[in-house]
Amino acid sequence: MTEELKVSNDKDRADNLGLGPTPEDDFAKWYQEIVKKAELAENGPVRGTMVVRPYAWRMWELMQRYLDDMFKETGHENAYFPLLIPKSYITKEAEHVEGFAPELWEVTRGGNKDLEEPAVIRPTSETIIGEMMSKWIQSHRDLPMLLNQWCSVMRWERRPRLFLRTSEFNWQEGHTAHVDEEDAMRETLQMLDIYETFAVRDLALPVVKGEKTPGERFPGAKNTYTIEGMMRDGKALQSGTSHYLGTNFAKAFNIEYSNSANEKVLCHTTSWGLSTRMIGALIMAHGDEKGLVVPPRLAPHQVVVIPMRFDKEPRVLEAAEQIAKDLRAVGVRVHVDKRDQRPGFKHNDWELKGAPLRMELGPRDLDEGKVLVAARLGQDEKESIAIADLVGDIPGRLEAYHDFLLTRATEFRDANTKQVDTWDEFVEQVKSGWASVLYDGTEETEQKIKEATSATPRCIPSSFEAEEGPCFVTGAPSAFGKRVIFGRSY
Repeated sequence: MTEELKVSNDKDRADNLGLGPTPEDDFAKWYQEIVKKAELAENGPVRGTMVVRPYAWRMWELMQRYLDDMFKETGHENAYFPLLIPKSYITKEAEHVEGFAPELWEVTRGGNKDLEEPAVIRPTSETIIGEMMSKWIQSHRDLPMLLNQWCSVMRWERRPRLFLRTSEFNWQEGHTAHVDEEDAMRETLQMLDIYETFAVRDLALPVVKGEKTPGERFPGAKNTYTIEGMMRDGKALQSGTSHYLGTNFAKAFNIEYSNSANEKVLCHTTSWGLSTRMIGALIMAHGDEKGLVVPPRLAPHQVVVIPMRFDKEPRVLEAAEQIAKDLRAVGVRVHVDKRDQRPGFKHNDWELKGAPLRMELGPRDLDEGKVLVAARLGQDEKESIAIADLVGDIPGRLEAYHDFLLTRATEFRDANTKQVDTWDEFVEQVKSGWASVLYDGTEETEQKIKEATSATPRCIPSSFEAEEGPCFVTGAPSAFGKRVIFGRSY
């Protein structure tokens, strides 16, 4: 972003900064207002598409940076594959095409000519990458092959919602090939751990990590693993998934290698992905009636300095710029708000945008060698801090703010997750949170639960202890040897 945030028609915005509904009144409308008024995104001209504005795109850039660093540390390499995939590739893996068929966007013409073979806009890239892997992998010496790409994909959405479900969205998708199941499963779980680390360390989002039930698996996968975050309306948001694909795609695309005995052996493959949906997670997991609450590591501006009366006393602006320079030198992202607007407007605007820390600096503060600092959450009063102490104080203050948000979100999740053993308890619990239950794992039971409550199985948590017992719906033996978390979801 440019150093000075440009706001069109500030007078009109000043009259419309406040949010109408609170999260408690109307969560869906509250979410939509934040996306619009905090200048995060707009609907695109084609149904289901999204224009991501600079403030939100900067958050996505930071997410990319942190994730990409972790991917590279574990040996993955970035590549890029075509947007258009021959339709015949999609149909090679039967379960995959069946799962994605209702979501495909198809291209039949190029210029003025009908295509000899229709193409689909990638809904995900297992097929095209599988085709390339079959060419690149010859020997066990070529394995593991660890690839990732940053791109956009398209899936038809009947009920689009900005960041959460759009027909086009940005993400990363990892695709790897391995000598055997053991190595592929190690990769699958390693990437799930990376997603968990990212969610907790960077998003301040305490996620539940576990395996999806068979009915919730990725099309074509043998096992699907997920991290699930609880939003402040008690619903679940699937926040990142990692899939062990077995040899399903290897069979379809002849991804095989010669082992040490010169025998042809099918590779075991994986895929894993995380998307701009995480911006939606940030909004819904931390926001409040005043707007966004942005965790420090993902904040475009970690500190916003508001110089007071600098039009009459230029020394105030000079001092603000020097503070920003000093803090940037120790890795803090700082923005000096030089807009020709009332201080009250600026305060409200940065509250709406969720900047972690605000500083006020006026002539009197400068004379005293101090600034006033206020946190977006968790601190009722402004605190006076010596300018000379800022470089040593602010980085630790940002870390403490992150910890505060993580604790707040964890306490909320734990307070709204309950172990239940009867149908009536379950129906009541999933109205506003998650239910931990013993469940027979059948499609019939899952459908009955979904039709009655809109709740679905989110995951079989890896942290849960082994437990046997009767299904809370049918009384039949539970299927997974431990409890399953159910909740309504996005």
